[in-house]
Amino acid sequence: MNKLLLLEDDRSLIDGLCYSLGKSGFSVKAVRTVKEAKAALTEQDAYDLLLLDVTLPDGSGFEVCEWVRKKGNMVPIIFLTAADEETSIIRGLDCGGDDYITKPFRLSELCSRIRALLRRSGMAKKETEEQLCSGSLRIDLIGHRAYLEGRPLELTGSEYRLLCLFLRNADKVLTRSMILDILWDGNGNFVDDNTLSVYIRRLREKIEEEPSNPKRLLTVRGLGYQWKE
Repeated sequence: MNKLLLLEDDRSLIDGLCYSLGKSGFSVKAVRTVKEAKAALTEQDAYDLLLLDVTLPDGSGFEVCEWVRKKGNMVPIIFLTAADEETSIIRGLDCGGDDYITKPFRLSELCSRIRALLRRSGMAKKETEEQLCSGSLRIDLIGHRAYLEGRPLELTGSEYRLLCLFLRNADKVLTRSMILDILWDGNGNFVDDNTLSVYIRRLREKIEEEPSNPKRLLTVRGLGYQWKE
C-alpha cells in the first residue's frame, strides 16, 4: 500500500480525500500546516508521494516542495491549487513539483495522476543504463542528474524525465500526444496540454544557448518535437 502525505487545511476536503483515497488503496497521513508537514517528513516513515495544497495558514505548498528538494528527496509531488493560472503552474514546476491539479477535481482524475507518478518513480528505480549522452549534454541515470558542458543542470523531476525521453528518442519526431502518453496518464486525458508547453519552454531555457532559436529541442510544426543530436 503506497503511503501518501496530504497537506491541506480544509477539514472537509481532508476527510473526503482520506476516505476516498483509502478506499482506492492508498494509506494517507493528513497534515494542515507547513510546520506539521516538515515534522512528518522528518520522521522515519518514508512517503511515496506528496499532495500539497498551495495556500496554507503558515505558508505555502511551494515552500514545502523547495524544502524537500533541497534535501535531495525526489519523492513525486502533486500540487492542489485553486489558481488555474500559468504563473502558478510555472512556480510549482520551477520549485520541483511534478504535476498540479485544479480544484474542484474528480477523484478518478486525482487517482489516475497519483498512479501515473508512482509508476514513473518505480520505473526510475529499475533503470539499468548508467548514462545518456548527446554532444555536451550528459545524463547520469544512476545519480538522476544532468550535466551541460560539465556543469550540473537544475531540473525538476518532470523536466529530467522529459529530457531522458528526448535523448532516448534522438532524431525521432515525438508528437505531443505521444509525450503525454509516455510521461503522464496512459491516455493523456488528465493532463492539461498547456503543462507540456511550460515544460518545453523551461527546459529550453536551461539547455539552449538561445531558447527562442533552439538547436537541440526543435518544434516540428503541426507534429510535435524532435531532439537533434
